[in-house]
Amino acid sequence: MTGLTNGRRRVVVTGLGAVTPLGNDAESFWQGLLEARSGAARISAFDTSPYSVNFACELKDFDPLQWIDAKSARRMDRFAQIAIAAARMAEADSGVDVAAEPERIGASIATGIGGLQSFQDCHTTLNEKGPDRANPFSIPSILPNMGAAWVSMELGTLGPLLSQCTACAAANMSIGDGRDAIRLGRADIVFAGGAEAGIAEVGIAGFSAMRALSRRNDAPTEASRPFDAERDGFVMGEAAGVLVLEALEHARKRGAKIYAELLGYGMSSDARHITEPDPTGRNPARAMQNAMRDAGIGPEGIGYINAHGTSTPLGDASETRVIKIALGEEVARSVPISSTKGHTGHCLGASGAIEAIAAVMSVQRDVVPPTINLDNPDPECDLDFIPNEAREVPVDLALSNNFGFGGHNACLIFKKFTG
Repeated sequence: MTGLTNGRRRVVVTGLGAVTPLGNDAESFWQGLLEARSGAARISAFDTSPYSVNFACELKDFDPLQWIDAKSARRMDRFAQIAIAAARMAEADSGVDVAAEPERIGASIATGIGGLQSFQDCHTTLNEKGPDRANPFSIPSILPNMGAAWVSMELGTLGPLLSQCTACAAANMSIGDGRDAIRLGRADIVFAGGAEAGIAEVGIAGFSAMRALSRRNDAPTEASRPFDAERDGFVMGEAAGVLVLEALEHARKRGAKIYAELLGYGMSSDARHITEPDPTGRNPARAMQNAMRDAGIGPEGIGYINAHGTSTPLGDASETRVIKIALGEEVARSVPISSTKGHTGHCLGASGAIEAIAAVMSVQRDVVPPTINLDNPDPECDLDFIPNEAREVPVDLALSNNFGFGGHNACLIFKKFTG
């Protein structure tokens, strides 16, 4: 097989890195999914006693100084710190020597919000100490593009530097952008993914005011329950995930291990509402159909879908309709589908990155993770959502959905690589 498909360069995944509520590397994250564990617990980052929601899916035992020197760490927000950690892991996993060809290596790192804690800290200092005491690194810490910028600076990449900020679809779009940069010959390798660290007072207060968050304070591990009839909102999560995307011929030349091929990427817009999903389902379905068209496959080829599945009443019912429209109802009923947000919470702009890793692992290992806390299926969510236990099933093609506030829709398709 050549390194071209329809005249376009083929792009494969050669490295994975993750920092998640289930573990601080890709393998720990994957094992947590298969073990049906939840990362939810009472928030430790601040005093939640005044808040109506007091739990989230925080990282456990993450130390940025394992990955970044102390001086640099003080100059960046937490979302950038975890982006660097995930990128460093992916670099080590891939065996890429960035210094050997930095001009041909890019970075495409997304976020949904950016430096939320840094914004809050700056505002607190302004109110308590006055404008002359503001941290001079506040603005660079807040900027959403600084996750990508710091990854590039820390790794030394000199190729395309990209950063999507399209809410919960951001990481899928950054991965898609990275793939396209390679297809167009602008790079041979791209570190692609997303990072989010929104578990701050302003984040919990803001999403809670929207009534978007679950309020199961007495049972945090049971709160995120995608497609369940008793779901009452999502659980905030924080995470970073980075995939090393590489031109197939380049990966072969250096003898890299290959996890999967990134075969398809599709987008669409709802052009309708700032938060609510398209009630018809047609526009998100177009993102899935566009990805299948880009991949050159039909619905029958899909072996697993990692759903957006946030555990919100409107969103999960809408996505069920979306999948039926995109695949046709008969095919949709035959495809194993799960949402891993029951395990990790909703990691906003990082969701697509860690869920892409889950899709890649499913393709590579022929196992699909479960939808945990799916105890009482919603009659409106009547597809095969893999309740509570992982399932061994052949997966040649895995599709991953992400849909963001404002009507941003993005879909990725990964294919088993057989050489």
